[in-house]
Amino acid sequence: MVLAMLCAVRYGAAQDTPLLSGGVGFLTRTNGGSTSYTPIIEPLLAAPIGNHFLVESRAALTESFAPNGGGQPGYDHSHFIGLTYLQGDYLATRHLTIVGGSFITPFGTYNERLSPLWIGNLQDGPLIASLGAMGTGTGVGGELRGSAISRHKYSIDYVGYFSARSGNEQFNSERSTGGRASLYLPDSRLEVGVSYGRLLQGTQENFYGTHVWWEPKNTALRIRSEFARGHHAQGYWIEADYRTQAFGGLDSWIGRIEPVFRIQQTFRRDTVVSDGLPLVNTQRADFGLDYNLPHNTRILTSYSRQFSSTGNNNIWETGIVYRFLFPAWKGK
Repeated sequence: MVLAMLCAVRYGAAQDTPLLSGGVGFLTRTNGGSTSYTPIIEPLLAAPIGNHFLVESRAALTESFAPNGGGQPGYDHSHFIGLTYLQGDYLATRHLTIVGGSFITPFGTYNERLSPLWIGNLQDGPLIASLGAMGTGTGVGGELRGSAISRHKYSIDYVGYFSARSGNEQFNSERSTGGRASLYLPDSRLEVGVSYGRLLQGTQENFYGTHVWWEPKNTALRIRSEFARGHHAQGYWIEADYRTQAFGGLDSWIGRIEPVFRIQQTFRRDTVVSDGLPLVNTQRADFGLDYNLPHNTRILTSYSRQFSSTGNNNIWETGIVYRFLFPAWKGK
């Protein structure tokens, strides 16, 4: 489908040239003395067709090397190749975009905004990332989204979706519906929002969420947080990262240093396993130190300490990530 779409727009105007973006990384993770290695590529395609249509997709290609179990020497190897999503967007009006295809479930903010390899400050996602994601984290169906109101002092955006049940190996999804609404105050650089999701197959469940993002003016401080509640568990995460501008700006060698801290907790409401969260109440603190090299390259390092009644453990992670962006071909 992607190749056919590229051929269809090959001779479009320069402003309609498809963009190839994404990230390439090499990640390591040490948990309980066992170290795994993961090279990964996440390419992203954004291809406009005329003034109102856009096709976008993201894929993941990973190789994983982990120590053999049972004390056996050597490493076990596995790989994965698949599409994260593939959707078509129709820009109907200034306030409405119609989306169809396989899309990331719009619950909360992490999965849509921070999960790409080249964006997240930490390798691991929050423990509650699967709450409201409806199993696979993607839906197959349609969305209505856009900016409901846009004023100088505030703006309100929205998204509502419906997903059908799909057993396709590549585009697997559960029957569900839901949406999200957010209020943004540009003077304060503050965003607050709420999310709702309902699983419509099997044991029907409701999911509720809220998020707060704050980026104070004239600073490089960012504070992000989410709370999510499902039928079987609930939890929250708060993440802060900072880059100083006091020693020559963000492009100085000191300004490129980015400390990161995230605190998170999950709470079980019952012992039914259906949401991907830990089976017991869990607390975790993540301490990261990233370095932003020139040419969109980042070095990620972090130490995490996880506490629960089943035992405490340390997690060490390092990685290097490069973000690329270029047109699919030279525009005229």
